[in-house]
Order: sequence, then C-alpha cells, then structure tokens
Amino acid sequence: MAKFNIISQFLKDISFESPNVPDLFFKQDNGQAELEINIDMQVKGSEKNLYMVDLITKIHSKLKSDAKSIFLIEATYTGLVQIDESEKDEEAKKRTLLIDVPTLLFPSVRALVTRLTAESGFPPFAMQMVDFADMYEKRNQQKAK
Repeated sequence: MAKFNIISQFLKDISFESPNVPDLFFKQDNGQAELEINIDMQVKGSEKNLYMVDLITKIHSKLKSDAKSIFLIEATYTGLVQIDESEKDEEAKKRTLLIDVPTLLFPSVRALVTRLTAESGFPPFAMQMVDFADMYEKRNQQKAK
C-alpha cells in the first residue's frame, strides 16, 4: 500500500428516482423486490501526485413480478487523494487508488443510501460492505483472459 492522504471527500453527483410512487404505497401487496447493485471506480490523475477517485454506485430496486421500478439511486462520491511522492511502484499506487481509497469512501456512500431511502418513505436500505480487494482481483483476472 502506498502512503496517501485523503485531502477531501464529497458528493459529486446524486440522482434518486421513484417513478411509481404513490401507486406503490397504496397497493397492499406489491410482492417481492429485487435489487441490482453496481459499483465502479474511476481514477483521474493530475500533477503533484493528486488523484480524484470516483466511487460510482447504482442501486435499482424493482418488483420481481412485473419489473416495475421501486427506486433507482445513482451516486458518485469522490475523494481527492494525494499519494506520497516517494512512491514509485505503480502497482502499489493502483491498488491504493482502487482498493484502499474506495474502502474509506464507502461508509459515506452507505450512510447516504440508507438515509436517502428512509427519507423517501421506503424502509432504510443498508448496503452490505464491499470487498474492494476482491473486486480488484476479479477485474484483473477478467482482463488477463
């Protein structure tokens, strides 16, 4: 792991849609819901070892019976990161930016999603923790194929 410092973190973009409200609230039995959760990262570098790490989260909840959308959340949460100038190992930098930084940013995204769903009248949705190291390894294996 490269030495790094998160200079700031912030919500860059968010979208919440619930196109079938209030119908969903008036219906007695909506059936079972299913969730699609997609998480991605984008890293943009600049001078002086500064990097922007975007943690992009998309959560789509819909009814199993008719695929009617319950809610859709799209959020980009960003960290401005400075990696120690003495770090020359590119693989260590890459692992830090795609594993360590998202691991530190994720709790804020998780809290945001929980609050957003609760404030929207739905049961609060608490996302499971994400193993970013596992995601990183799986992506590297896919690229190797």
